[in-house]
Amino acid sequence: MKIGILKEGRTPLDRRAPLSPTQCRQLIERFPKARFIVQPSAARCYSDEEYDLKSILLDNDLSDCDLLLGIKEVQVNDLIPGKTYMFFSHTFKKQEHNKKLLQAILKNNIRLLDYELLKNESKKRLIGFGRWAGIVGAYNGIRAYSIRYKLHEPKPAHTFDSYAQMLCEAAKIKLPPVKIIVTGNGRVARGAIELLNALKIKKISSKEFLADKKNDCPVYAQIDVDEYTKHKNGKAFDMKHFMEYPQEYENNFLRFLPVTDMLISAAYWDTQAPVLFTADEMRKPGFRIRVIADITCDIKGSIPSTLRPAIIEDPFYGYNPATEMEELAFVSPANITMMAVDNLPCELPRDASEDFGNELVEKVLPEFFTDDKTGLLARATICENGKINKAYKYLEEWVGR
Repeated sequence: MKIGILKEGRTPLDRRAPLSPTQCRQLIERFPKARFIVQPSAARCYSDEEYDLKSILLDNDLSDCDLLLGIKEVQVNDLIPGKTYMFFSHTFKKQEHNKKLLQAILKNNIRLLDYELLKNESKKRLIGFGRWAGIVGAYNGIRAYSIRYKLHEPKPAHTFDSYAQMLCEAAKIKLPPVKIIVTGNGRVARGAIELLNALKIKKISSKEFLADKKNDCPVYAQIDVDEYTKHKNGKAFDMKHFMEYPQEYENNFLRFLPVTDMLISAAYWDTQAPVLFTADEMRKPGFRIRVIADITCDIKGSIPSTLRPAIIEDPFYGYNPATEMEELAFVSPANITMMAVDNLPCELPRDASEDFGNELVEKVLPEFFTDDKTGLLARATICENGKINKAYKYLEEWVGR
């Protein structure tokens, strides 16, 4: 089986890789029939020389490969007909900007597997960059707060060679008794909390947080969906029911608005679920939040001030609650400082790629050599042979099939 590693072609350029040179070599030793071909790239976090040192072939031509691995969306003009691709396609939620990509994949009889859809039989995701999105997103949020209030200004995460270096810089930050809310309980939220704990920010319960007692140190509370939403008819919160019928629930986050200085949004949001707050609520006197790190980066989704994705080199912008418009970051104390970067793991590409590759090696790629015994690959296949698979039939009308 020949596996090709794609050169990333999306703009802005992504420096991550699905597999490191060492991980390619590990797979060859584990599965002797495996062969790898890597498209050369000057931007990838692992140099071409590093792959060459592990005796991994470098070649721009991947037409002889059975499986093609990338990170972000493949450019339509680069698609090779009849192949099996696996990457983050950002199509299964009907993302309009990738409709043409899915149409081209169908036209070219490509089998598309999406990393986000690799789930076990309990529907739990097996692989992703969520931890690193959480770590970097929380760091960027703390950095935004530090700049806004003229504290020590930490260097950007992307200027460091490693997570360890970033933590050394983060240790220089001395926050006042700020109160931080982290939403969610998944990989992203756990990554954010890992960073907050590394900074020795004290964790308190949501009950303590809401009491709004005067603190002598920075604190944070982690709240999951059962605390920031509630059933419209007052029924006890049921996660399974919420996942199936999010439209039957309403907002329960407003009670946190008067007692929160900074919000780290790290929870998955369904378009049918209630928002955390509205633009109108952001104008009210009781809205205390002044820094929002929206790691989920759902544009005008659960957070109305997330007007657009920012870029790594310029991660902050201001949101004027009165006009509901974007302004330059840090120019007005009345504005909300927004951090909304949609490719946060790219700031620490080697660390993030290493983790991702380990999960790919242990949980996913072996299935290609054992005839997909668990059905993992089949569940993650959006389409093949020019047709949308049964689990994703809802995409047919949208994509014009």
